[in-house]
Amino acid sequence: MLGQAAVISSNAFVTLVTNADYIKGATALVHSLRHTGTSADIVILHTGAVSAEALNSLQSLGCRLIHVEHLPLSDSFNERHARKNLHGAAPFTKGRKPDFHTPLDNFCKLRLWQLIEYRTVVFLDADVIVLKNIDRLFGYPEFSAAPNVYESLADFHRLNSGVFVAKPSTETFERMLVALDQPDAFWRRTDQTFLESFFPDWHGLPVTMNMLQYVWFNMPALWDWRSVAILHYQYEKPWEVDHPKSDRLRPLIDLWHAFHEGKHIPNISTLPGPPITEAGGAS
Repeated sequence: MLGQAAVISSNAFVTLVTNADYIKGATALVHSLRHTGTSADIVILHTGAVSAEALNSLQSLGCRLIHVEHLPLSDSFNERHARKNLHGAAPFTKGRKPDFHTPLDNFCKLRLWQLIEYRTVVFLDADVIVLKNIDRLFGYPEFSAAPNVYESLADFHRLNSGVFVAKPSTETFERMLVALDQPDAFWRRTDQTFLESFFPDWHGLPVTMNMLQYVWFNMPALWDWRSVAILHYQYEKPWEVDHPKSDRLRPLIDLWHAFHEGKHIPNISTLPGPPITEAGGAS
């Protein structure tokens, strides 16, 4: 895999772009990373579903672009994890995924273990924004990820693969391919479920390193703008027009648009928190 920009750092932030919608997300993400003053490389893994023209804006922001192919998986694996089959067997019950979501694309994240020119990489989903400098994550061990917390404390035992720390290694990548495509293997949340299985002793990052947007109304007492480092728009995306939860998430959506446009970015510490009722829930 060859990038279109030179390697300038031993560490890199990596995201994955698989369609034009995620170009929007990656643009806001890159703007937010630049805003933090990071010295690390920013790498965009992209599939053939994204045109060169659509990628031009990211290249102009100094990103390293690397084309990746889908993993060499069996036909039966691909059939089980096709959108219709996977969502039919393991439907989302807490929120709605946009129509452009294609589960098989998620496994392309594993390609980052092939980026052996880097000592450490931090993967960031293209639907996150970074609110403060997070370069210290490069000092964390493999495999580090934040818990998948957005509804209750019971969520703390599961990881969320929207943000994680990895050490590129060809040997690790090859072992992943073997573990991934076992007979009848079914990864109900694709890469997330697989990584949780492959790294059972994963190191827990603070929830502030991957603050899921539903915390805003489900667990508002956890929300403190002064400590939120990474905001993750799981389920509905902030660039969707009038999605089902847009009214409840309006302050977060407005913040994403400020980063996407790259101007009029507010002082994060002055933003109001979510309204909390006397019972402790969001109003």
